[in-house]
Amino acid sequence: MISVNTNQGAMVALQTLNRTNNEMDKTQNAIATGLKVASAKDNGALFAIANKMRSDVTAYDRVRESADRAASILDTGIAAGESIMELLNEMKGKALAGTQVGNSTSAQAALAADFAQLRDQITSIGANASFDGANMIAATPSNAVSLGDAAGGNTITISGISLALGSATISVTGTNDVASTANATTSLTNVNASITALGTQLATWGAGAKRLDVHRTFIGKLQDALNNGIGAIVDADLAKESAKLQALQVKQQLGVQALSIANGSSQTALSLFR
Repeated sequence: MISVNTNQGAMVALQTLNRTNNEMDKTQNAIATGLKVASAKDNGALFAIANKMRSDVTAYDRVRESADRAASILDTGIAAGESIMELLNEMKGKALAGTQVGNSTSAQAALAADFAQLRDQITSIGANASFDGANMIAATPSNAVSLGDAAGGNTITISGISLALGSATISVTGTNDVASTANATTSLTNVNASITALGTQLATWGAGAKRLDVHRTFIGKLQDALNNGIGAIVDADLAKESAKLQALQVKQQLGVQALSIANGSSQTALSLFR
């Protein structure tokens, strides 16, 4: 049927051309952004999943920063503890020499002066072993705390412990000296106990430092895995989109031709009345 009121062929051709143009818009957007899911309009479910994963990746940046801070606090505490261990080793030599019977008065006094300087240096180290306001060896020690996950749970805590004179770890007190053989014997006992206890604590902190290092490595790998997952969900295959674009361009041109032919069919009616 030939009708000038209703051109069914033109309507079909127009609908086909509109669909082709819509597909071209999506393909061009994918090529321009590199994303097949750039907004919720493209695919609401995948967009929501990818957005949640992106928020986790960002949150893990904060987790890694927290682990870095905790590691720095712990490293400061370990460095201070190792320095105190060196002092205790020197103090042990002075105390041992002070226990020897027959030391001259001047020799005993010299040993006592050296021992006192080394002893007091422990207090100085404790006062300066701070990082960002946290001191793991102070009289009231801070802890090295790291976030465990993106939800803020599973916190990793490396406990601090006082390394002050007279503490549970450092048995040497502020009054210990080697001014006499008897005092030197008492001081030697306390120094040996301090060396043993501090060695145990340094081993514990060393294990904690290893744990934080493993945690930071894991966070980096987890972020890589999440980023790969996001890419698999929303990234466009540009080779595929390029081929699709070329096909759509040909299809668009054919659609324009089809619409042109359909619009010209009504002209046929005029020939019937010549």
